[in-house]
Amino acid sequence: MMAETTASSPKLFVFSTVEPKDELEERFEKGYQFLTSITKGLSEREANDALNTSICRGIQQHEDISLGLVYIILTEPQNTQRVLWFSKELVRNQVIGAESVCNALLRQIAGGDISPKNIWLAETLLEIFLEFKPWFEKQSTLVAIVVYTYLRLLVDHGSLKLAAFRQKEVDLCCSLLRDKILDCLAIGRDLVRLLQDVARIPEFEKLWKEMMQTPATLHPQFSGVHQLMSIRTPRKYLISRLTPDMEAKIYFLLTKVRFGQQKRYQDWFQRQYLATPESQSLRCDLIRFICSVVHPPNEILCSDIIPRWAVIGWLLTTCTSNVAASNAKLALFYDWFFFDPERDSIMNIEPAILVMYHSMRPHPAITATLLDFLCRIMVNFFPPLSSQVRQGVYTSLKQILEKKVLSSISPLFDNPKLDKDLKGMIRTSFAEFCSLESELPQYTLSAAKPDDMLLPPADPVLPSVPPICKIENDTESLPVIPDGVTLPPTAMFSDDDEDDIPLGKLKKQEPKVCKQNTKEKAKQDDVDLSPYLEQLDFELKEAVLQIQGTRDSEQQCEVMDKLIETLIKDDDFDADMSAALATCLCQLLNEQFTNQLFPEEYEDEEAIEDSIGTSLFVIFRNLCQTPEEDPSRQQILQLLGDMHQRQPRLGYHLLYFLKANKICEDNMTHYKDFCKSLDGKDLAGCLLSDLQLCQEDDVHLFCYLIPDIYCQFASIAVGNPELLNLIVSCVDGVQLQELVCHVMQGNLVMFRKDSFLSVLNASLEWETFEQYCLWTLISAHTIPVDYILPILPKLEFPQHAEPLTSLLLILKQNCPSEESLSCVLRRDGRSADPFALSILRYWSQEHEDKLAELVTMQLTRQTTTPRKQRLRDKQQGKSGPGVVQILYHLEQLRKTLKSTSFFSHYLVQHSLQQVQLTCTDGQKAKFSDLFSLMEDIDDVGMKPSSSTRSLRGTARTTKTSMQSGGRSKVKSSEKDSDSESSDDEEIMKPKSKKRKKASLVGSDSD
Repeated sequence: MMAETTASSPKLFVFSTVEPKDELEERFEKGYQFLTSITKGLSEREANDALNTSICRGIQQHEDISLGLVYIILTEPQNTQRVLWFSKELVRNQVIGAESVCNALLRQIAGGDISPKNIWLAETLLEIFLEFKPWFEKQSTLVAIVVYTYLRLLVDHGSLKLAAFRQKEVDLCCSLLRDKILDCLAIGRDLVRLLQDVARIPEFEKLWKEMMQTPATLHPQFSGVHQLMSIRTPRKYLISRLTPDMEAKIYFLLTKVRFGQQKRYQDWFQRQYLATPESQSLRCDLIRFICSVVHPPNEILCSDIIPRWAVIGWLLTTCTSNVAASNAKLALFYDWFFFDPERDSIMNIEPAILVMYHSMRPHPAITATLLDFLCRIMVNFFPPLSSQVRQGVYTSLKQILEKKVLSSISPLFDNPKLDKDLKGMIRTSFAEFCSLESELPQYTLSAAKPDDMLLPPADPVLPSVPPICKIENDTESLPVIPDGVTLPPTAMFSDDDEDDIPLGKLKKQEPKVCKQNTKEKAKQDDVDLSPYLEQLDFELKEAVLQIQGTRDSEQQCEVMDKLIETLIKDDDFDADMSAALATCLCQLLNEQFTNQLFPEEYEDEEAIEDSIGTSLFVIFRNLCQTPEEDPSRQQILQLLGDMHQRQPRLGYHLLYFLKANKICEDNMTHYKDFCKSLDGKDLAGCLLSDLQLCQEDDVHLFCYLIPDIYCQFASIAVGNPELLNLIVSCVDGVQLQELVCHVMQGNLVMFRKDSFLSVLNASLEWETFEQYCLWTLISAHTIPVDYILPILPKLEFPQHAEPLTSLLLILKQNCPSEESLSCVLRRDGRSADPFALSILRYWSQEHEDKLAELVTMQLTRQTTTPRKQRLRDKQQGKSGPGVVQILYHLEQLRKTLKSTSFFSHYLVQHSLQQVQLTCTDGQKAKFSDLFSLMEDIDDVGMKPSSSTRSLRGTARTTKTSMQSGGRSKVKSSEKDSDSESSDDEEIMKPKSKKRKKASLVGSDSD
């Protein structure tokens, strides 16, 4: 039975149904079966005796039992510690191949992961290497892998809890770099990159100075940083920092997933590996792996599989840490600095240029920040070797052009969307690659001081160093380079998002990455609570100590409930005591502010209920249960206000609690009371700041709160451009659909008439996807088109393509009206803007009679209104389109219509004849093709009458005069009609001709 089970489900190797089982696995299974047959049903002592007896029988039995024991260690999950013990014994006995086992175990240590299991594995392996250091130092390849691994892990191990382990890592790496520098040289240039990240640690800072000033003291054959930077890092080191599972997922993404269908795979990967604040550092490993290891063959490059640059672009947009973003860009360009076509591959530098090139239109911020980084890093990366770095970058660009990765770099460097400052910097840095156009200001990039060369801004893992947020003009903080534009924290890299926003406007926006309000920055440094505890009463102090001493959530809730009860009854509770208690609680409850709050299964009421089951929400529950008239309620509000000053995320946690709990219907009054208790803040300011923090931390939670926000805070939320921008800047397709469904069900109203136009004006500065989201929400609300039309005169083509497109679709769904037609006709008919022509053509086909009627009204009004009245209307902003303006649009419509049925309409014929009577000779010549469409009214189908006959006579006379006028001085007449306003005034002048034609008509009728 055991054999059948094992045969049907191999545990060591993975096989397909058509592959034969591996011989090695069969040997292990045979040994396992032999082992179980001997020990089955025996006690531990009896089994030990039986095994000893069996081993003594011969070599074959000894081998089978040994393989069986190894099989158990490798396949049973509960034997994880035995695997490390077994590996340690292999090292102890210096078994051949033990270093390969150590390499395999090192790969299981994940970067960007400080979970207990991962730390245990890293620490256990470190202890093995320290215990058997003489054997370990003889394994040159293993030495380099260990140095590379633990240098990388040092960045993640910055908490106080890991201080002792971190010091062991520092000591091991420093000793190996000093004693085994030649073995470490095999790592190549990425060794320098890893040393940059830890260069502020005192031991490494001292080592840095030796490497740069006196490298021969480490080894006579070591010549310094330039030697390391000239060595391309072998693939095995870059692969070693990805677990086998990560490597398989990345390979699958880059070899199996079609471009455009990658989002769900990227979302899964992000949830699995990139969701924690510590995982920010993992992005560098992934980018280096993709650039230097994953080199797809031509079959994949020519297919529709997602390209490498798209995955790297997505990774860049997921960086929410300033340091991580700069390090990711450094990892992307790292092979450019000392690029040598003889030793390096074009595939290493290809992704960086393609990310910039393909992001110019859909993601201009990415292109701008990468170009800015490249310009600055050439000077600041290593000032003594800046000329070599510059030459390496130039060589990379020339190789890109030579290998036809891009046919020309000029569209990238001369991109009109780049602001002037960045253009000037590019022209200074890459003059030979820029086209000769208008002169731009020149810039000089200052180099860092020699003492700070190659050093990072501050070791982000040192607890004593505050997090760096300000990066502008920080030439002494490398490799964090000031970027002209910073990346949004929760943006996704998708080819579907089109973005035409000028980069000059992007620079004016407040950079979101620099704010200390991401969940990573929410983590507070450990604070000594002793002085604050001394300010509390005995009972409050005891309660705080109990919360500090227990990790059990239920016990914490019980203690917190008692604490609030004590606080309410304490008559001596004052502002100083409240501030001290707030400091203690914010410190102790910090994990509740940084951990994921909103459950993934948010439709499950039990999951929602469980999410508000922590001690923080006990405070909120007590606030809700305390009557408004109770004086003790003010003490709770005071405590919450002091906590909010120290931890601003408390605000949206309160909003979530009020929505999630079922205590009463009008829950949001408690939030209003909370905002009133805050000094110097009004309700609107508190609400928007809390929602902004929520949006940056958890978009799903933010979208979950939105319907209630608009319902409970309608006076603040409805029609608020800032809140709308928060919404559309973070939602994806699914979340947008949910909002549309709420609107259509009547649960959500986001606009009102008095502020609607201000929302549209504000949205003109938003990104492309944000604007399309806004117009989708507008369409869901079924807003009357009259509310939208006032924005049309402000829309310019092509700067405002998004609102023009959306408004065009809205007008398509509505029958033309006098106001809508007037707005359309006021647009310039001579420009390249297809807006007016498109909607006029559609209306002429779908609403021919209505459009003919409205066009006739517009022309009649302009030809019959006195000149003074038209000037007065123009000054008051009430004037409609001029006659010449209307004729321009009708002329464009005539050119595109395959059928002339619209112009054959009797109303259009009549209005054109009336206009022709008042036109100048130049205007008649200019629109001669349009006027030639006029027919006899009888042919059109108009009822015959005396006026009809009169019009027919007029038409003949007008045609005669038009032909004679067209022959004489057409060019001079056209010059007189260049200005539309002057043309419209001239139309009413030739009244004497009207009287003459009236007499002709009379004689004709006679």
